[in-house]
Amino acid sequence: MAGALAITSQSEQKNNGRVTLYVVLSCMMAAMGGVIFGYDIGITGGVTSMEPFLNKFFHNIYLKMKSDDKVSNYCIVFGRKPSIVAGGAAFLAGTALGAAAFNVYMLIVGRLLLGVGVGFANQAVPLYLSEMALPRFRGATNNGFQLSIGIGALSANLINYGTEKIKGSYGWRISLAMAAVPASFLTLGALFLPETPNSLIQTNQDHQKAKLILQRIRGIEDVQEELDDLTKASSSTSKTSSQKSYKIILKRRYRPQLVMAIAIPFFQQVTGINVIAFYAPLLFRTLGLGESASLLSSVMTGIVGTGSTFISMLIVDKLGRRTLFIVGGIQMLASQCIVGGIMAVHLKDHGGLSKGYAYMVLVMICIYVAGFGWSWGPLGWLVPSEIFPLEIRSAGQSITVA
Repeated sequence: MAGALAITSQSEQKNNGRVTLYVVLSCMMAAMGGVIFGYDIGITGGVTSMEPFLNKFFHNIYLKMKSDDKVSNYCIVFGRKPSIVAGGAAFLAGTALGAAAFNVYMLIVGRLLLGVGVGFANQAVPLYLSEMALPRFRGATNNGFQLSIGIGALSANLINYGTEKIKGSYGWRISLAMAAVPASFLTLGALFLPETPNSLIQTNQDHQKAKLILQRIRGIEDVQEELDDLTKASSSTSKTSSQKSYKIILKRRYRPQLVMAIAIPFFQQVTGINVIAFYAPLLFRTLGLGESASLLSSVMTGIVGTGSTFISMLIVDKLGRRTLFIVGGIQMLASQCIVGGIMAVHLKDHGGLSKGYAYMVLVMICIYVAGFGWSWGPLGWLVPSEIFPLEIRSAGQSITVA
């Protein structure tokens, strides 16, 4: 799928260069953008299942539960690095508001800022990783973003499990405030990140600095061929600079890339992963598990998701994108059908499941998460970041994120 659309140059086909410590550290720091996204996902479901949080902000829901136990374009203008810094800063501000919230309005504004931060990071980081990576390891490197999302979500689940046991009513504040840790690492670390050669040429036309960065991240002196390819792509971009990149991407020659930019994230979302990512603790409570057991179950699914994404990093460049899309999709479909069948027969509209069926659903959800973790999860970020030529890359990625 991706192979037919990917834009490759002659220098990429030769696979010049080697993996350097400089590019590894740069990509690890940039991938912290995935950690804040994962933490934001993981913390939401856990906090909203904590009784002190519900009692403070959603008192009627809390009483009900107690009485019924069955219930875009900025990457072009400013470059990848400033976009990552802006994302981390916005996330930090949202974290502060959320942790200090004393009414629903502060929570809403905090969530808006968190969304802004995640939006900046989700557009800039996959582009940054793809442009910094050695071509033959681009799949594994870019999948590091999904791995970081998994680590962030797992960390959030572990923190939720711990803070739920804190006596008093402030455990949820600690869960929200801890998001400042990865956000601080991202914001401060991004200040020291090198800009990608693509971005330097596209925004500043600084060919000499781009060549020095290329030599450093590739670990070799002879990078002229790759630099010429980037310069040629940038020159093509400048010829159409009078037109908006969003108009350019609508042209017939970019129709396949545009379709993939919309279709891949659409199908990634309709797999149903957000139900598990955001509301797993609430789902497990509905199945009959207690508050603590529900949070622990979310930890288990987080471990499975992170582990499967790591496996994807090891095999994506060997098996190819299309194979993983197909195998992961079949795995998710089968497990979802089993979960739906069990809940339709034994849960219905009201009531709970026996322990045996509840744990069977948990196992099926873990199988589903594993399928997503090595296929549609990481590939949903990887493939769109690979298929766009330089002149529409940021616009295409912003459509993907949106």
